[in-house]
Amino acid sequence: MEITPLSIILVKSDSKGDRMLFRYPHSTNHQRDSSQCLKKKNPYSMIIAEDSLQSIPFPNSTNDNLTGLSDEVLSTLFAVKPELCELKFELKVNDVRFVGHPTLLPSRGPKEINSSMLFNVVFALPAQASQSVVRCYYDLSKRLGIALRHEEKRCSFLTEEIKVMVSTHDEVAARSEEESDSDESPYETILQKSSLARDLKCIFNSLSTSGIINIMINKWIQVSFCLPQKVHQTHKKGFIVDPEIINRCLDSLRPYHGLLLLTEPMDLMDSLPTDHSPALCRLIQMYNPLKSLQTLALDSDLTLAQVFQLTGHLVYWAKATVIYPLCESNIYVVSPDAVLTDRMLEAFSEQFPGMCLLQVISDFSLPTSISQKLNPLIQPQQQTQLVKIIIWLLKNHLLLQLHTYVQYMPSVHGSSPVNTGDAIDGASPTDGLPDDESGAGLDESTWSLNSTLKGTPTESNTDMPQEKRDDIYSYQSDTYPSDDIILLERLCRLGYFKGGHHLEEIMYLENIRRSQLLQILDKFRDVLITSESEDPAMALFYSQRAAL
Repeated sequence: MEITPLSIILVKSDSKGDRMLFRYPHSTNHQRDSSQCLKKKNPYSMIIAEDSLQSIPFPNSTNDNLTGLSDEVLSTLFAVKPELCELKFELKVNDVRFVGHPTLLPSRGPKEINSSMLFNVVFALPAQASQSVVRCYYDLSKRLGIALRHEEKRCSFLTEEIKVMVSTHDEVAARSEEESDSDESPYETILQKSSLARDLKCIFNSLSTSGIINIMINKWIQVSFCLPQKVHQTHKKGFIVDPEIINRCLDSLRPYHGLLLLTEPMDLMDSLPTDHSPALCRLIQMYNPLKSLQTLALDSDLTLAQVFQLTGHLVYWAKATVIYPLCESNIYVVSPDAVLTDRMLEAFSEQFPGMCLLQVISDFSLPTSISQKLNPLIQPQQQTQLVKIIIWLLKNHLLLQLHTYVQYMPSVHGSSPVNTGDAIDGASPTDGLPDDESGAGLDESTWSLNSTLKGTPTESNTDMPQEKRDDIYSYQSDTYPSDDIILLERLCRLGYFKGGHHLEEIMYLENIRRSQLLQILDKFRDVLITSESEDPAMALFYSQRAAL
């Protein structure tokens, strides 16, 4: 898979020349490079690095280890000029792409000349890796460079580690010259002696398995990193969630959305680093899937902007997902990419003894609301259990929530369209209201936390022509109260009935009760067409939606 790295490499360059310090995974004893074998057989032979680069193949071994080039060639490639330091390093050789961030350490003494040192932590990736994956690994290399430079300035940590690695290379090379048949690898010995080498090995293994890194460099400075393409594969293997998809979800966040933790709150609290934000602790302590983000902000004594940032942090690290707060009117259906495994069936049976996951999920084959599942005669404990079941299904991405969208469709009994482009001379009927031409919700670029949270659409620039307004008011005006006609005219004029805003969004923006909206939909059902679809902000983590 293009997400998993092939190797992690550490090189340095100083006044003494370029040197490969460490690589993991390293070649096994029987896979030693042919150039090294030639050197042992004939010490007087000369091998040119440029020739070896063209002649030696650069394959990926069966266990995804990086083989084919000698350490000398790799150190030459990665030890860039000082002018290229602190910049993105990316190099593609055959079927391997190298990504790093060269870091320059200035001389420690004022009288020292040409004593600056360059080091580079390089990740080898498959050449097919997307630019999104490449950017993530570059960010990790940059973070490691900053941490190592900090420790070098604090206690010369990198210098001491380099001395250990270089001396080990020299000792192994000396033994190899004495014993021509020796195939000892210096990297195994370096792993035993160097804490930095063990940290690099731990980083590689974490990237290959979980995608989450929490490591203390030199037992002092913490480096935390998340590879979202890896951590968001827990519910479906092979489904890649790029950071761009997560950013689109976070840009679509609204105060009426809710938060669903994918881990238990206490486990999440225990996993937080020692220097975690107190605001995050307060948010987790006040967490409830029945609360909106705005309610969480009030209960946690945080600003809405802080809650949005913390929510984005939890979503990025796959610790939470965005939902609409649970209520009886929520409508759910089986997710289009739901995957049921034996392990999931067993976990559900352990969580809810006596119940079968297949039977429970079959009840949502068609869109079903929570109110339809609630029976007034059942006990409160059973109602609580139903809520817990729905939460469990949402955590495992087995359910997808549907929202009701409204489209104004005039008929022979009603008025002509009031939300067409010619409703206002030279302007759109929804000026002042964020709109999405695709019918997927509000335009993210026009939303701002600094704007009015309630009633963002203004009526100053949305005057409707008198003949259009007369059509609305003439619609069965003798049958329905004038208040209903006024509300219908107002919502149409503001563009809410164009099929791009679901009921929950209209309720929040216009401070309208659900009963009022349902009453309007029922009274004017011959001109108001409803449809059920997912909220774009919450459907981005489903492969069917993300592929659009």
